[in-house]
Amino acid sequence: MAARAKVLVVDDEVYLAELVATALRFEGFATAVAHSGPVAWRSLRDDRPDLLVLDVMLGETSGFDLCRQMRDAGIDAPVVFLTARDAPGDRISGFVAGGDDYVTKPFSIEELVLRVLAVTRRLKGPGRPHVLRVADLVLDEAAHEVRRAGRRIQLTPTEFALLRLLMAHPGQVLTKAQILDRVWQYDFGGNASVVQTYVSYLRAKVDRVPDGPDPVPLIHTVNRVGYMMRAEPR
Repeated sequence: MAARAKVLVVDDEVYLAELVATALRFEGFATAVAHSGPVAWRSLRDDRPDLLVLDVMLGETSGFDLCRQMRDAGIDAPVVFLTARDAPGDRISGFVAGGDDYVTKPFSIEELVLRVLAVTRRLKGPGRPHVLRVADLVLDEAAHEVRRAGRRIQLTPTEFALLRLLMAHPGQVLTKAQILDRVWQYDFGGNASVVQTYVSYLRAKVDRVPDGPDPVPLIHTVNRVGYMMRAEPR
């Protein structure tokens, strides 16, 4: 992402939203603020921000609902959720809605900035962009595009990063800990269920075809070890 990537901060706590926006501006981001779901949606449509910092509880609406609305509309900008709720089910709900990270209130501004920077690094990916192929699955890093048998597959930034990691190591088993470290780039406190959740998302998009016969599965589970990308069944 460019040095002046646009970040939309969505929070109905006016002071907190402005504080977060100011901290991100200091790091070189261009920032905008919205204090409600409808205002945030208008900004999404009109300004197309590169990343959202999104509060879960927005009064009349839910940040989870807004994120799902974004994904349904084909808006794949990464989302960092802010919430006062810290139950494991709430965290998983954020990822199910299409989020890329989850920060619990109260938090330090320094931690939030580091999370946002980690997500932006994740979008860049390692090294020079290139094309990865496994069987009839093709990932083009330069175009940020994935196709299987010519059919384009819409992925969130984190799904894209996870698929890129698996495709870069065909035939190699990657543990959940390795995936957490390489895709999320910091420790989730051992919450390996996040990996399992995202692998299920990828399978639903890569190994299944809506209203058609499913292709040969490429993403495989190695029991009690991790996951691997493999074209031929064992």
